[in-house]
Amino acid sequence: MTFPQIDPVIFTIYGPIALRWYNLAYILGLGGGWYYCKHIVKRCHLKKFEGSVMDDAVIWAVIGIIVGGRLGYAVFYDLRLFFVDPLQLLRVWEGGMSFHGALLGTIISMRTFAWRKKLPFLTLMDLIVAAAPIGIFLGRIANFINDELYGRVTTVPWAVIFPSGGFLMRHPSQLYEAFLEGIVLFSTLSYFLYKKNALKKPGLLSGIFLIGYGLARFSMEFFREPDGLLSFQGLEISMGQALSIPMVIKGLFLVLI
Repeated sequence: MTFPQIDPVIFTIYGPIALRWYNLAYILGLGGGWYYCKHIVKRCHLKKFEGSVMDDAVIWAVIGIIVGGRLGYAVFYDLRLFFVDPLQLLRVWEGGMSFHGALLGTIISMRTFAWRKKLPFLTLMDLIVAAAPIGIFLGRIANFINDELYGRVTTVPWAVIFPSGGFLMRHPSQLYEAFLEGIVLFSTLSYFLYKKNALKKPGLLSGIFLIGYGLARFSMEFFREPDGLLSFQGLEISMGQALSIPMVIKGLFLVLI
């Protein structure tokens, strides 16, 4: 299948200022996540999180996601940014965001926010991760539109020819990830949230999220063109897989306790 030529820029506002699909994915993901968190707070009668608490939390989350995602990309995938062109770290509209870096940034920002507001940190993180798959799903769709993070070369009937991928037939791995990390993970978390009253056990949803995303990302890396390969005793794994292993371990720990 030929890649659908969708302009990454939706429309130009003025000069270099434009609305891109990638930007829109962040806006809708954060907006949808905020709305869903407010819905959970109301439905589950979480008194400590009522009022403007989640309104303030989303601002802290945005800072954690952007700063953590950008720094994580530089540290994990392109360390030269720190030395060759450090100002490029500020040009987030050019792409280059690490999910694992964004996760660490969000954890730090939410820990700080919970401390300042005297809120239970694990419950706050449970709320955040319950909504996170919304943004992940939209982000992966934007990756597909942007012709980036495409899959490995394949001959499957649904293979896509990405222009920046050397015009070779490749897995549409962005869509695989949108399904697993977005739809499946959201459905799983919703099941435990509403059917199993997971919020009564702080940290349970966070653990399930870490396990679910870690396993999904680890498996999807076999179909995705790796950003970088690491070798452990002759066994090659991608950077994405290496960063997902600690997620699963931490998730299992949270679920067990």
